[in-house]
Amino acid sequence: MKDYRIIDNFLNQEHFKKLCELNLEIVDPDNIKVYKNKIDKFNNLNTSCLSNDLLKELHNEYNKKAMNILSELAPKKLDLYDYSEFHIVETGRNYEFPIHRDTPNKLLSGVIYLNPRKNKGTFVYENQQGKNKREIEWKQNRAFFFSRSQNHSWHSYEGDKNTNRLALVYNLMTYDLKKACELENINYYKMKIFDKINPYLLRYFKFTIN
Repeated sequence: MKDYRIIDNFLNQEHFKKLCELNLEIVDPDNIKVYKNKIDKFNNLNTSCLSNDLLKELHNEYNKKAMNILSELAPKKLDLYDYSEFHIVETGRNYEFPIHRDTPNKLLSGVIYLNPRKNKGTFVYENQQGKNKREIEWKQNRAFFFSRSQNHSWHSYEGDKNTNRLALVYNLMTYDLKKACELENINYYKMKIFDKINPYLLRYFKFTIN
């Protein structure tokens, strides 16, 4: 992966505390649980584990910050922005997420590490085979952001075998997959075929960031 941003103390202390103290289901050591929360630029929202008020607070507090990061990493994608994802993801301590890259509708991919105090972070690579593996080390309230590209955004993550791993996945998204593909010189029609079979592939490859 060529270019990314690491920001410590990304969330203010109030929001960090609220997210760390969410009342969530128990996740088995070999599984993963994703709580999906979505808000668009018109404040239409869909939540699972977050209250409507908290989701609006997060969006109002961090949208400008995230858009500024996107403007630095991939300014051509700014006009495509439609909505944000604030997913809470708990990874079992033995769970391993394979090397993958995010789909083009993710304009900016981000993760903020929540709990515990120590765990494994995110691993980045030069290619799908895992060349030049590097770790974005885990630190509570550390954010890791990148804008995916077809050849330079390979990453993975896993538990540390000791404790489950809780993170906030914060993505800037677009509905215009065709335009996003054009910006990256990707065949839109092949991507549409992939998108249709993606629910089946997700059982094995789970194409998300964390």
